[in-house]
Amino acid sequence: MRFIIRLLAAAVALWVAIQFVPGIAVNTAQNSPKYWGTLLIVALIFGVINAIVKPIVKTLGCALIVLTLGLFLLVINAAMLLLTSWIAGQFSVPFRVDNFYPAAFWGAIIISVVSWLLGLFIPDND
Repeated sequence: MRFIIRLLAAAVALWVAIQFVPGIAVNTAQNSPKYWGTLLIVALIFGVINAIVKPIVKTLGCALIVLTLGLFLLVINAAMLLLTSWIAGQFSVPFRVDNFYPAAFWGAIIISVVSWLLGLFIPDND
């Protein structure tokens, strides 16, 4: 159940980024079942990438993260969003991120902030 709630929170965060950042889009009719299904699929892809690829990239870029006082994490988050767009394209999911800056960069920031805010309301079972 917790997985489904987190998946929905990620989909909402993606939706907010799509609303505010030009260059991030779902290429289906807005507010249709296919639109929301696409958001859920993209949220799942984004979650898998953040669970598998992001720790590897953070480990390899540890020196840059320390050198930039953590600002390089913004670049890593934007790269993960671009990777999500590319993988979605490989599976014919109608989601796209046009470019690194400003689309992926600002989209990643918005997704992070909205996910964090929604995470405050999702109970931990610890």
